[in-house]
Amino acid sequence: MLENFGSRTNYAKRLARVTAYIYEHLDEDIDLAVLAEVAALSPWHWHRIYHALYGETVAATVRRLRLQRASGDLVNTTMIVEQIARRAGYETVPAFSRAFRAAYGMPPVRYREQGGHARFSDPTHEGDSAMFSVEIRRLPELSLAAINHIGPYMEIGRAFDQLYGTLAARGQITPGMRSIGVYLDDPSAVAEDRLRAQAAIVIDDGFTLAPPLEPAVIHGGIYAVLSYKGPYSDMRAAYNWLFGEWLVRAGHEADDAPAFEEYLNNPRDTPPTELRTDIHLKLREAPR
Repeated sequence: MLENFGSRTNYAKRLARVTAYIYEHLDEDIDLAVLAEVAALSPWHWHRIYHALYGETVAATVRRLRLQRASGDLVNTTMIVEQIARRAGYETVPAFSRAFRAAYGMPPVRYREQGGHARFSDPTHEGDSAMFSVEIRRLPELSLAAINHIGPYMEIGRAFDQLYGTLAARGQITPGMRSIGVYLDDPSAVAEDRLRAQAAIVIDDGFTLAPPLEPAVIHGGIYAVLSYKGPYSDMRAAYNWLFGEWLVRAGHEADDAPAFEEYLNNPRDTPPTELRTDIHLKLREAPR
């Protein structure tokens, strides 16, 4: 039986293989001809299909993911800038610095010292929770359509690519769709390659669920919501502040539920410094 090459769902599956390949080979030279083979599509046209489905070129995807990883290396490791530059695909530090500054608003060395993460660990602001926007909100139960992700939380983007590629192919993307990342494990207690998460959207009763999408639920209740602005790589510091400073000083107790994030804009068309994320921490309520 001939495969239905014209099917939008078929294209989504093929291009999901491409995004998975990119994530797995970021340290290598990524050849467009090889990606065409991965997608099993014409080398003359497949990248146009990719651009139409995902809203950015393959080259832009690779550059964005490498710089995002580099920002994480700067914030969360002691790797020297030369190593980080080479890992990001740049032969010289000046070339890496120019690209990084264009994306993140400051050169790598300054970002390591003064990036958005620094404000969460600045001892001069200890106890000053007013400088960060944390609200207490009561949320209803939310039904989700999700794609499961296992591995480093910084790589959940590959699950979101599969999610939105599937939704686009099925014509299920709607205005105002809410993007949610649910983080099921504590990264300080679980090995990075075993971390579990879900890339999801909020759905209503009329949504048609079919594989690879799976149902998931966020339970209603009282949540502390930290409104965060900046690169995803800086958010570890925000979590540390939320749990280690705000939660203790505010006198609340965390409930037995995973944290989740709502992404308020799109990393494909938004500078990293302008990304907006609401971090949700469920709080235990007093018995009635």
